[in-house]
Amino acid sequence: MADQRLYHRVANQILELIDSGVFPAGSRLPGERDLAEKFGVSRVSIREAEIALQAQGRLEIKVGSGAYVLDGSDMPVNGLPKVGPFELTEARALFEAESAALAAPIITEETIAELEKYIAIMSGKLKDSMTPDEADAAFHNAIARSTNNHAIMFVIDSMWAMRTEAAQLQKVYKTVCDKDSSHREDEHQAILDALKNKDSSAARIAMRAHFTRMIEALLVASEEEAYQEVKRKASESRSRFLLTKQLN
Repeated sequence: MADQRLYHRVANQILELIDSGVFPAGSRLPGERDLAEKFGVSRVSIREAEIALQAQGRLEIKVGSGAYVLDGSDMPVNGLPKVGPFELTEARALFEAESAALAAPIITEETIAELEKYIAIMSGKLKDSMTPDEADAAFHNAIARSTNNHAIMFVIDSMWAMRTEAAQLQKVYKTVCDKDSSHREDEHQAILDALKNKDSSAARIAMRAHFTRMIEALLVASEEEAYQEVKRKASESRSRFLLTKQLN
């Protein structure tokens, strides 16, 4: 038991060095002998620690070569898979459209009133301690809750966690939402109207339309980002060329 705790401790110490940049992604760890001397443990403990880190996806052990540090940005966030904004939005469109369709015939008047409040917060018509983004999440989760299906509730809640907890997705969605905030109220109102009418088909269509527009906005944002990157590289090349020309 003591040996087991020892290699866990060593693994954590190695992780601290990786996360602090001492051993950056792609680098090779020092040999077992050097690490054993550094941490004051046996080579067996070092070997067990490296195997544990390999199982976590933080190291790659190459026989005859050594242990190499993997890119931590590819690791799941809080146990959630790493996905891109298009993947996530596509999945949300599929799940949430069916969630709305399932909820429509059985949604309660209490939940309808709750959804109206969230739309008012999103539009800025109602000042509340809840932010517009929090109201947006609450709107979608309330619909999922209305299905009375815990599996659906879990999936949709997990997808919102991916959206809010991954730094890359936070940045992308913020850019899109800031530019397209004018659409937010109308799209959510269309979903709410369909739910009020207990119309499953209309609820499904309205939810899909919401995510289709979001995917289109993501495409525009990606194209703009790519264009700006091309301009930046062209500017750097021009500067180098002009400097070379002046020196000649």
